[in-house]
Amino acid sequence: MENFEEFISRYLNPLTDFGFHKIFGNKDFLIDFLNEAIREEGLITDIQYLPPEQGGDLEMERKAIFDIFCVTEKGDYFIVEMQRAKQAFFRERSIYYASLPIQKQAPRGNWDFNLKAVYVIVIMDFVLFDECEGDREQVLEYVHLVRERTKTLYSNKLKFVLVELPKFKETEEELKTHFDKWLFILKNLSRLQDRPETVGGEIFEKLFQLAEIKRLTKKDMETYRKSILEYHDVRSAVDYAREEGIEEGREKEKIFVIQRCLQKNMPIEDIIYLTGFSKEQIICYIESGI
Repeated sequence: MENFEEFISRYLNPLTDFGFHKIFGNKDFLIDFLNEAIREEGLITDIQYLPPEQGGDLEMERKAIFDIFCVTEKGDYFIVEMQRAKQAFFRERSIYYASLPIQKQAPRGNWDFNLKAVYVIVIMDFVLFDECEGDREQVLEYVHLVRERTKTLYSNKLKFVLVELPKFKETEEELKTHFDKWLFILKNLSRLQDRPETVGGEIFEKLFQLAEIKRLTKKDMETYRKSILEYHDVRSAVDYAREEGIEEGREKEKIFVIQRCLQKNMPIEDIIYLTGFSKEQIICYIESGI
């Protein structure tokens, strides 16, 4: 695991923090992906990146750090997250994240509560939904506010798009849609040595050029080195937890991830960002002498 060369390929790993931000820090790629994810082609024509740290206007209030936070030209808000490991209360966390840009819209004084839409798009390197037989092959899950009796939409101002990458099994020969190509890239880019012929089009040609590791500066290469090792630390913790069993493994996963981060002298703020654990949880584990 310490030998970085074994992880090197021609292209970046989009599931690392560095790779994710390198790709989706590019407006063209983010707009293309978002339009595909929300199934409304051409809805977004421009975006403005916003500060990723939100909430906590008062000293005692909790803050959240999004991977990507942006607003469209129409004023709709998008939170785009890469989630590498399953967490307790993940669904509740996504709801809390969505509440922050909703609160952000409330001006002082009189207001008619006419909200702009808030989208939460989460790319997950794990399976979240396994409650029904139909869940096994459903890569994309759309969650809305719906009236229970009529099954009709209550409001279109809050939408969740959840992508479960492990469920995506298509090979490069089986790609049918533009979004299939996006999912294939997110899952397989770091394993490729050339761009597949089936992943064509100007947007993907540019993406493959941007993602070439040889184009990184020396400084970016060092950042990527750290990012990819952190990614594999998290994957190791997840695999270890799975081997130990679901219930017992959850606690061991938390402890193992924090241990690895502390061994690398990572600041608590970075551990919070990497794992999604609260500051209180991490301090509790440190004080318990893990």
